[in-house]
Amino acid sequence: QGQVSVESIRKRSREGFGSRIRRQGQVIFPSELGNVVGLQDVSFDVQKGETFVIMGLSGSGKSTMVRCLIRLIDPTAGEIVINGHDITQMSEKNLIEFRRSGIAMVFQHYGLMPHRNVIDNAAWGLEVQGVKKDERYSRTREVLELVGLSGWEEAYPRQLSGGMQQRVGLARALAVETDIMLMDEPFSGLDPLIRRQMQDELLRLQSELQKTIVFITHDLNEALKLGDRIAIMHDGQVAQIGSPEDIVLRPEDEYVGDFTQDVRLESVLTANKVMVTPKATVMGHQGPRAALHTIGNSDGDAAWVVDMRERYIGLLSITNAERAVRAGVKRFDQAWGFVDREYPAVAPTTTFDALIPMAMASDFPIPIVDDANVLVGEVHRSALAEALAETSAADADYEANAAENALIAESRVESATNIDADDSGK
Repeated sequence: QGQVSVESIRKRSREGFGSRIRRQGQVIFPSELGNVVGLQDVSFDVQKGETFVIMGLSGSGKSTMVRCLIRLIDPTAGEIVINGHDITQMSEKNLIEFRRSGIAMVFQHYGLMPHRNVIDNAAWGLEVQGVKKDERYSRTREVLELVGLSGWEEAYPRQLSGGMQQRVGLARALAVETDIMLMDEPFSGLDPLIRRQMQDELLRLQSELQKTIVFITHDLNEALKLGDRIAIMHDGQVAQIGSPEDIVLRPEDEYVGDFTQDVRLESVLTANKVMVTPKATVMGHQGPRAALHTIGNSDGDAAWVVDMRERYIGLLSITNAERAVRAGVKRFDQAWGFVDREYPAVAPTTTFDALIPMAMASDFPIPIVDDANVLVGEVHRSALAEALAETSAADADYEANAAENALIAESRVESATNIDADDSGK
């Protein structure tokens, strides 16, 4: 469940109005308008629990692709397999059922019914499924609390801000409890501040719910912020698929390189690029003398305190360990005052934008923990600086190589032109 596979999707428009006029001998429209390629051999896979962003400018094919995913339009060729079923082969009846219970959708335009209050709008999908009123209200109240709308159940859309209305749309999608969510530019119509808040809200919800999300956007910064992987579309084709770091640091063609050239590296590089194995860890049941021995062997000034399952508790500095010895402390789990339990830990996906201020504010490394709060690494200030320097140098090399290749190509074109001119003059 929760997997999407798109294989060799093509979409060619039917012969249009312009073609009929040309057949009558008129030339009002150019010939290209008669048969337009919307999608050309588009393929990608979306894994369970992944946020997969399809990004492109107007005319790139992203809107056509999202409509094919739910068969609002039919592809000319190819397969779209969702949860093991090829929706391109579904009957009308099965397709309706798939849209009701197989996938949830959030669009740019909220689509709220003005005569329904918040809870009835958010419960609409469950009502369509035939869920009884008491159950759908119970489930919907839980979701409204999840998206920060608890207490607004009886309000009407006209009483809500744009951001709150989109939260209702998000709640409506979450209430039906599908594994897969399709989000078609859901935040595009919001003010910049509200948009950032909604992006942060989606990241928070996704960390809890682990839905499979296909997210459509024309905004590169939004794609880089939200996507586990990104597919950049151009002229109906996928130009590149990769992680945000891959897209920015390793563009596969000139279009992607031009598209991402102004992206700040700090917004893309993450902790897992530079984290190392923790140098010194101490169990909570251990005492300060053992801690001092561990810290001494690490060539550092502190150790991470963890529990028996390696879950992060806090930071123990060498100064506090020495104080604990003088105080006669036997076990740190009986004297937590010597451990800085407020020292913040972050996830491996935390960007340099967040890491750099943390590193500058402390003399100690930054602890890295996984979803279960298990200590998995540490990041040093020097590693952040080195990574930025190396990446900037790689960018400079890439630009130099690109410029060199352009000059070579220009030289070859010029040579070929001269040869043609010589041949024509003979």
